[in-house]
Amino acid sequence: MVTRSYTPAWWLGPHTATVWGRLARREPEPAVRIEQWDTPDGDFVEIARLAPRGDAATAPRLLLLHGLEGGLHSHYARGLFREAAARGWGMDLLLFRTCGPTPNRLPRSYHSGETSDSAFVLDRLAAESSAPLGLIGVSLGGNVLCKLLGERGSALPDIVRGAVAVSVPFDLARASRWIGRGFGVVYERAFLRSLIPKALAKIARHQELAPLTNVRDARTLWQFDDRFTAPLHGFDSAADYYARASSREYVAGAQRPLLLLSAVDDPFLPADVLDDVAARVRDNPHITVEFPHKGGHVGFVSGRSPLRPEYYGEWRAAQFLAELF
Repeated sequence: MVTRSYTPAWWLGPHTATVWGRLARREPEPAVRIEQWDTPDGDFVEIARLAPRGDAATAPRLLLLHGLEGGLHSHYARGLFREAAARGWGMDLLLFRTCGPTPNRLPRSYHSGETSDSAFVLDRLAAESSAPLGLIGVSLGGNVLCKLLGERGSALPDIVRGAVAVSVPFDLARASRWIGRGFGVVYERAFLRSLIPKALAKIARHQELAPLTNVRDARTLWQFDDRFTAPLHGFDSAADYYARASSREYVAGAQRPLLLLSAVDDPFLPADVLDDVAARVRDNPHITVEFPHKGGHVGFVSGRSPLRPEYYGEWRAAQFLAELF
């Protein structure tokens, strides 16, 4: 078994570790093809697919669920594609609705508790191959993954060997309130600069959504979810959405090996939420908790020099699954 210890990069704090990937990391674009898969509700999802090296019938695969407004451009996605390619594995990235290159047909979008598309893709992968499969969810995608694992319990396809959830916002209400504090307002504004124009474009394509136009004035993620995400997806309010979608209520039900990797100094989440999650999953032998004190949000940068950084998060996720494969 290959081991590697995690020593947080001495030159990074919680915020700089969080933005390092976007500002300083250069990962090559992976050699993927984009496929559209029609969904049971008459829409489609898009999948970025990396072919394995060797026999596709036996080579392990990864399925990645990305974070809020993430996709093929995300540094962690490219890092995981690199890890998969180096190990000869295949990998699939589910591009949540509105996060792919083609606008979706239906009004619905994606959100932190929406598991039906992930379950659809998972079941289709199981139908097309018996090769071992590992699941990875990052940030919002980690919340989706933990919720899905809790919902499905032991009723997962046999090919699923295990899962890794990175920097999960386990308590969505507390995370939504927390992210806009201090420097965190920079993250909140960045998300809104992407979310609001996409919401308005969707409203323009679907006239029945016209009452949601006041989302243009949202100044916080809570307001955005209260004015758009919640009513669009059948929730009474942002508070109702957060309560019903937060994965802390589901994660203890996971029945496959699951690694939870989060940093205590994650600026997207109050640290005591991780204490709560650790207590909730303590009696589940399938779950491994790894909550280092430093790492930021989807950071986990290590190495002795900023000129030669190492990326523990993607390596740890791949190695955890490699041992199960």
